[in-house]
Amino acid sequence: MIEPIRIVVLGGGTAGWMTANLLAHAWGAVKGNGRAQVAVVESPDIGIIGVGEGSTPQLKAFFDRLGMAERDWMPRCNATYKTGIAFHGWSDRAGCESYFHPFPTALDVHSEDAFFTHCAARRGGADLPAHPDRFFLPAWLALHGKGPHPAANFPFDVSYGYHFDAHLVGGMLRDHAVSLGVEHIKARVVQVHVAEDGNVAALITDQGEPIASDVFIDSSGFRGVIAQQALGVVFKPFADNLFNDSAVVMPTPHASDPINPYTRATALSAGWCWDIPLTSRTGNGYVYASGYVSPDAAETELRAHLGLLDSDVAARHLQMKVGRVADSWSANCLAVGLAQGFLEPLEATALHLVQATVEGFIAAFEQGDFTPRHRDGFNRMIAARYEGVRDYIVCHYRMNQRHDTAYWRDNAANSALSDSLKSILTCWFTGQDMVAEIARQDIGGYYSAISWHCLLAGYGSFPEDDRMRPVPIGNRMAIIDDFIARCGMNFPTHQSMLAALS
Repeated sequence: MIEPIRIVVLGGGTAGWMTANLLAHAWGAVKGNGRAQVAVVESPDIGIIGVGEGSTPQLKAFFDRLGMAERDWMPRCNATYKTGIAFHGWSDRAGCESYFHPFPTALDVHSEDAFFTHCAARRGGADLPAHPDRFFLPAWLALHGKGPHPAANFPFDVSYGYHFDAHLVGGMLRDHAVSLGVEHIKARVVQVHVAEDGNVAALITDQGEPIASDVFIDSSGFRGVIAQQALGVVFKPFADNLFNDSAVVMPTPHASDPINPYTRATALSAGWCWDIPLTSRTGNGYVYASGYVSPDAAETELRAHLGLLDSDVAARHLQMKVGRVADSWSANCLAVGLAQGFLEPLEATALHLVQATVEGFIAAFEQGDFTPRHRDGFNRMIAARYEGVRDYIVCHYRMNQRHDTAYWRDNAANSALSDSLKSILTCWFTGQDMVAEIARQDIGGYYSAISWHCLLAGYGSFPEDDRMRPVPIGNRMAIIDDFIARCGMNFPTHQSMLAALS
């Protein structure tokens, strides 16, 4: 019988317990009879950063993998459905004051070609409608308050994410992991013992007790206790192209009734504000650059935006360490969550990156016969994913169409762009084939051609209106409008979907 590998996760929270669940599910921690024994070391003195989160569609695949039905976890975590992100105020261009970034659907094949064709023509000066909201079903669902589960007779799937209370999700994942046989160790780690061979040998608690392991997972948050502090893994900041480094957050009662099935991202003077609707409340936060606005001024601006200038609702201030570690897997330690890196929450990619990292590690470790044989390839893959997601987020700021504050003007003038992003923007503005360029760079796995087109077209990144030449379009848009609306008739309201979970 093969001796099980011992894996210790330092830090709980959503990232740590997500990691433990994935490892236990893959390597059979139940009753210790599997390929690995997993433990999570969690200090009762350290809280989690989560302030009420949103996700990408990959989180549904995570719950599906664990066999957890939505009715089993969503009500417990005050969760709602998310069909995409509505951006408001990122562009001052007429007709482009807002746009919707949709999650994929099986119906996209019926409208994406028309969208790409219209975008290409408009980039060339042809006055064709190219605002993304008219071309994709999720924008229609959001506008009409529909949820993402179609009627049984409608044979097309819609990808979707969730909104949820991060504290409650962390607790729910903890309980599920423990049910799989994961050991929960409540202790405060004060030292990391690194052996002469460069591997981590043990974590030392404040009681002087060593916790030994074969593999360590660093989920200790921005502190990076194992990877950065003990092993000296270099942290690569993204401050040159992502200016935001702070946030101020506060909950409010629901701003809308019924509850919106999407996240709202509204541009403010030195950053943007999220609106994340849960069943219990709305989560709000202002993500900003401290070089352009002070914490007090940011809080005042958020309160004004929410209509809470005279309210006694408490605000919580956070600092963000934006960037990534040079190597996610170093020695016998894998960094995940905030210990691995952080890309601001604009596209809600935090848990997606945790999931991709752990699933990639599981595959690489297995393929290497549970040795670090494929560590270098894994690190390159994860680094590329971080860079790809970062570039898409940077593009939101670089291509903004605002001119009212120094923050937005400086972002629009920022030249600290990757070669990949420079090529994307060159392709767009020189009228070349964006789909082919994204395929050439092999970055469609991070964000698809639809996502890139929605962002650039949603901002109105086209020639000025007075340079447009009229062209006949026939009844194409009427056909697309009718197609989207008739598809939308097969979806229930978001409110009725939430009610059905209870």
